[in-house]
Amino acid sequence: MKAKALSVVEQREVEFYGDNVTAVRMEDDTIYVPVRPICDLLGVQWSAQSKRLKRDPVLADAIISVSVMDTQGEAAQHRNMTCLPLKYLSGFLFGVSSARVKPELREKVIRYQRECYDVLAEAFAEGRLTADPSFTELLNSDSPAVQAYKMAQAIMQMARQQILLEARLDSAESHLSDHDRRIETIEATLGAADRYVTADQAMQISQSVKAIAIALSKRSGRNEFGGVYGELYRQFGITSYKQLPATKFDEAMNYLRQWHQALTDDSDVEF
Repeated sequence: MKAKALSVVEQREVEFYGDNVTAVRMEDDTIYVPVRPICDLLGVQWSAQSKRLKRDPVLADAIISVSVMDTQGEAAQHRNMTCLPLKYLSGFLFGVSSARVKPELREKVIRYQRECYDVLAEAFAEGRLTADPSFTELLNSDSPAVQAYKMAQAIMQMARQQILLEARLDSAESHLSDHDRRIETIEATLGAADRYVTADQAMQISQSVKAIAIALSKRSGRNEFGGVYGELYRQFGITSYKQLPATKFDEAMNYLRQWHQALTDDSDVEF
């Protein structure tokens, strides 16, 4: 099993029909899921499932060990757990035979096989931390957010139709450049061009967080990356540093700079 060089930047406890399922996002934006807690929830033996994972040529190559914050005990602490990328979770779950578990757990196993991947994916993509209600049901309300979402969907649909229509008339030589300009126009119309920090600004934030986490780790002897990201998210009310509003970038960098100075007594900070 491979050790993951990247650090956890986000951890979520997602409610799935009364169960709390843990998932983490790494620095490369890959989402990983600890496997043993799911085995415990489904009433299957971890030792047997661990051997099955290692026998499978695809899953064996994908499993890694990740330091995950375990909040189940009396005191929260980091534990190294065997994890699978979220995209492979269904492959693992479909290998669990519902016919071999206790009768009262069979429907639960089937529910995990049908829905668990979608719920975890939506928890990170849309911020939804529960399996109920579904996103489709939420669209039945008449809230301002739902109205804005539907309007954006309508604009995107019209833009898509326009792009397809113009693409049939464009020559092959000019198609690519015209397509790029249309995408920029659509993004500007929807307000997405400058809504969040740029990729370069996001990298600056990530590097600053690393510097603080390293300074904290020297004191505590623990992996502090997740904690630093967590404080940043709470300070600015976000769930990912890439979703920081562009207008808050300077404020966020100043916040991180002051934090680093307080830890190192170094006024000549590199960021």
